[in-house]
Amino acid sequence: MSDRTAIEDYWRDARTALPDLPEALPEAWGFGATPEHADELLALVLAGIKVGTASSLWDYEESGEPLPEVGELSIILDGTGAPRAVIETTAIDIVPFDDVDDEHAFAEGEGDRTLAHWREVHERYWRTHSENPRGYAPDMPVVCERFRLLLPQGADD
Repeated sequence: MSDRTAIEDYWRDARTALPDLPEALPEAWGFGATPEHADELLALVLAGIKVGTASSLWDYEESGEPLPEVGELSIILDGTGAPRAVIETTAIDIVPFDDVDDEHAFAEGEGDRTLAHWREVHERYWRTHSENPRGYAPDMPVVCERFRLLLPQGADD
């Protein structure tokens, strides 16, 4: 888990670098299911390649976590739980797994960025790591999120 003080310090520094950021501390989270996966996906975000992500609506329902919203800010953590970036959600679409399109797969920036790769990786992910007992289904609702990187690394980087 992440260190709350480090996250608060990061947010204070982020607000110094970007004074229009709100005072309220946003949610801090990492991509993927393992520290290694979090670092791999974070690297794609920091490189400007990954500008989208996908989540299972069923997982949100199971966990009780609120769905992301357009305009929402997030602090992205690396695999050790250290804060490394600030992103802003720019679009949300909820579509069946089989209706996720090439454009979204490309925006996620993983592998060869094709829809075939996206489907293979995400089906495996939800079969293995889903928070709900339904796991994966071809018609499962997927929360397709687009975001923009506001602040990479620390404010002094």
